[in-house]
Amino acid sequence: MAVGDKLQLKIERMGYSPEGVAHDEEGRAVFVSGAVPGDTVEAEVTATAKTYLKARATAVLEASPDRVAPECPYASVCGGCPWAAMAYPAQARAKRDGVVDALARIGHLERGRAESLVSPIQTPSKPWGYRNKVELAVTTVNGKVTLGMHAASGDGVVKVDRCALLAKKHAKDVKAVSGALNYFSNSRGIELERVGIRAALNTAELEVALWDRPGPFPRAQAAKILGDAVKATSVVRVMQKGPAKARKIAGVEVLSGKGSWGEVVGGQHMRVSAPSFFQVNTKGAERLVELVMEGLDPAEDEEAMDLYCGAGTFTLPLARRAGYVSAVESYGPAVRDLRRNIEQARLDNVDAIGGDAGREFPDTDADVIVVDPPRAGLAEDVVAQLSEQPARAVAYVSCDPATLARDLARFEEAGTFEVASVTPVDLFPQTFHVENVAILKRR
Repeated sequence: MAVGDKLQLKIERMGYSPEGVAHDEEGRAVFVSGAVPGDTVEAEVTATAKTYLKARATAVLEASPDRVAPECPYASVCGGCPWAAMAYPAQARAKRDGVVDALARIGHLERGRAESLVSPIQTPSKPWGYRNKVELAVTTVNGKVTLGMHAASGDGVVKVDRCALLAKKHAKDVKAVSGALNYFSNSRGIELERVGIRAALNTAELEVALWDRPGPFPRAQAAKILGDAVKATSVVRVMQKGPAKARKIAGVEVLSGKGSWGEVVGGQHMRVSAPSFFQVNTKGAERLVELVMEGLDPAEDEEAMDLYCGAGTFTLPLARRAGYVSAVESYGPAVRDLRRNIEQARLDNVDAIGGDAGREFPDTDADVIVVDPPRAGLAEDVVAQLSEQPARAVAYVSCDPATLARDLARFEEAGTFEVASVTPVDLFPQTFHVENVAILKRR
């Protein structure tokens, strides 16, 4: 096969990717964009490798019963909703199946055990309008600045007048912000790198964050034009320095309003600065907290540990239930947010530690532990250190089934803990991503 060749394929399942999976007549896997399980499609080969092909569906010859018309008119060209043509129940099944497959294939669990460990997927929010944050991409073509969404093709930016994933009452803020900044950037000659919009579900707060490089900036004019466009409670400028793949925050300037974004999660008030991570699905974040607390059931005479704790999503409820919490976070802006949230919550039983989890591993004996690492998962030395703890239970919150499966296998190989349950939680409908809460119990 060569690039440009045509194939007729029956789509078998979805991969952990935007593509459906099929097999050609020679048995090679073919990863097909624009397809849904159950579709029979004509596809054009876009890339070849020794053991697999990549292709793009050019025609749907027989539509799957699970194929639907996306609610977003930009779904076929914008990269934000790669599974939007699949009925939501089929999305949920595919995500749970993917978690089971990762545990069996990567985690080397017997498939029957993997099936029994993985609970039915939970969907805390509606399939559309669930996000509290979107980011607008910025591109310059022939000297003209355009804001919009990254194209599904990976090439360029698609102008949109709304985002169907953002909460409905704020969906049109995308058009308002991008329109104002399109005009502003072109008339003022400023060079934005991206623009974030955060819209709270449980408060009335809306923040617009302008990401750029240090240098002169028309602060007052930017604040005014955005103030005229949307009812923002905070407008900030986030300055970055360094190469594209290793950006560092050089500073955050408050252009107007509070200078941070506030949300309520499970009854706890939190403030988050623009550079800090916060789950994009507030209802989903609340369910994660519930699952972690149910799985650990911390007592007031117990000590807790929270690694990769961010701004404190799990730290705060742990501190209200446990006697003491050691919370570790390496990202500077998140550490500052964590300390502010602890102070505002009037909690005096938390040690907020800034630094890498492996190097700053708390010198304590924890009874219950939460880990919520980035997509890359846990470093081997952290798994080893955790396995030396006398804890009775560990809650592992993961955004990547592959690295979760790898790390769970490492825990079981170490012999201290074994996997008791894995609960998929769909924080990202219309995409292939899925969050998981794994509970490990002491053997």
